Formats: sequence, structure tokens, C-alpha cells
Amino acid sequence: VNSATSFVLSSILTLLIFSGMQMYKPLLIRSPITIIFGGYLGSLMFLFFVTAVGNLEATLFGKNFQLKLPEIVLSMAISLIAAGMVHRICFTTCLIFSLMTIYYMNKLSQKTYAAVAPVAAPTKSRRHK
Repeated sequence: VNSATSFVLSSILTLLIFSGMQMYKPLLIRSPITIIFGGYLGSLMFLFFVTAVGNLEATLFGKNFQLKLPEIVLSMAISLIAAGMVHRICFTTCLIFSLMTIYYMNKLSQKTYAAVAPVAAPTKSRRHK
């Protein structure tokens, strides 16, 4: 899909995850496993929010525009606040899962979009005595 459609889909998924976390807050804080799952949902919200912001910028500024650190920090802060509204341990697990998510997103991006630089062939130097 193009950037504009992806922006709309990512925004809708971000709002659905946020509202689901708030609606099912009593279920998410029942046991330690569900609290960790709440942090995981927060990291999914982070993933979709970063995708939405990146696609909005690609739509407005062109395909070659890349996300920078401020956009990622803003997305992280919003998802951490949303997870913290559920439970304070959700905040911590959301942070851990989101850092893992951004690491693997960067790794995948480097693999997909990195320009391969040509490797210079080694030259043999001749020394005459």
C-alpha cells in the first residue's frame, strides 16, 4: 500500500490498541502475565505510531524522508504514557519491548534500504629492488 493508506491504517490501529488498553485495564492488571502483556500491547502501539508518523512524513515531504530521533522519542513517550496509564509495570515492559522493536526495525530497514557500497579490489604493490 502507499504511504497515505498506510498512515491511515497505522493511525487506526494505534487508536484501537490505546482504547483497548483503557477499556480492558481491569483485565490487564489481574496477574503478572497480563501486566507484561499490557506492556507488549504498549510496544505494539509504539510500532504502529512510529509507522504512522513515518508514513505521514513520507506523504508530506517525499519518499526519501526518514524518521529522525525526535519523532521516535515522541512516539516512545506517547506509548509509555499510554502503558503507564494501565499499570506502572506496563510502563517498564513497554519500554523494554519498544527498545527491542526499534532495534529490529532499524536492522530490517538497514537490510532493505541500505545502499551497498562497491568494495575496492585489493591491489598488489610491486616493489622492485
